[in-house]
Amino acid sequence: MKQFISFVKKEFYHIFRDWRSLMLLIGIPITQILILGFAVTDEIKNSEIAILDNAQDAASQNLEGRFRASKYFHIVKMLHTPDEIDREFRKGKIKIAVVFPKGLREDLMHGNKAQIEIVADASDPNMATVISGYASAIILDYQQEIISDNLPYFITTKIRMLYNPELKGAYNFVPGLMGLILMLICAMMTAVAIVREKELGTMEVLLVSPIKPYMIVIAKALPYTLLSLINTTIILLLSVYALKVPIAGSVVLLLLESLLFIIASLSLGLMISTIAKTQQAAMMMSIVGLMVPTTMLSGYIYPIENMPLILQWASHIIPAKWYINIVKAVMIKGLGFQSVIKENLILLGFIVLLIWGSVQRFKIRLE
Repeated sequence: MKQFISFVKKEFYHIFRDWRSLMLLIGIPITQILILGFAVTDEIKNSEIAILDNAQDAASQNLEGRFRASKYFHIVKMLHTPDEIDREFRKGKIKIAVVFPKGLREDLMHGNKAQIEIVADASDPNMATVISGYASAIILDYQQEIISDNLPYFITTKIRMLYNPELKGAYNFVPGLMGLILMLICAMMTAVAIVREKELGTMEVLLVSPIKPYMIVIAKALPYTLLSLINTTIILLLSVYALKVPIAGSVVLLLLESLLFIIASLSLGLMISTIAKTQQAAMMMSIVGLMVPTTMLSGYIYPIENMPLILQWASHIIPAKWYINIVKAVMIKGLGFQSVIKENLILLGFIVLLIWGSVQRFKIRLE
């Protein structure tokens, strides 16, 4: 029995001495439960909304106040012309626009038909359906108030879905899947490939060879870059011909943006390789440490605006979030490079920071 207890103590000593393993055992479960607990919700709050008030009367002001008071909406823009609606959607500033017609109060007072238009960004069909329902419910609640006051009314809502009028789920599924697959394949395979050389003791042999160290890293990363581009092409072909999701924008731009994201993911894999000591640790860090945050915090499944502020900030350091935004803008909305400059700069920043950090850590470990 004493021998058994001694072996148990030895294992505990090994665990506590290796802080990386300890973080995997304790840190990752805590992180996952916090992310899943706060991020996983079907309720959508604080959706950015713009209002075009053509009426400018008591009825439209009443409805505007109800939207402002609702926890489901955050009014970010008061529009003045119909042309501004499409412009704001293209900028990605709003999720929904509500248009009040001229003479709204007069129509209500005289029992005439008044139609309020709701325009939603259906590149994410689930979100578009839910927030359109919230907006319709606010208008319906106003109708019920009019009924209680015994006033004549006749309000109808016209819902218009931009970019995805048929509300196909694939329009949201494809960009998210592309980000998730490329992130995992590039980061995990690169990290494992480099750690394998260290684990087998062949990295030192490679480093003393006539080939420059950066050439070794490029040689390791290049095959996964090409394979990832092939994966991207396959996903796009299946999306167009099997899932019937058209590419509204430039195919060349979409492939170039995918290449930029692939390089960012490879850089992340390089950073993981400087931290992990074994292939198993690199695999665990890549799958568990990247898959859950990428799935939960990239906006792929759950809207980021629903989350607590700290998780919204955390989502900014998820490269897949910015790539998914790019794919939706180029592939679904048909926008050009000017609309995704911000996302490109952020991904370039990730690449520079990760490569610099990896080089610094690599030098330290060699010393």
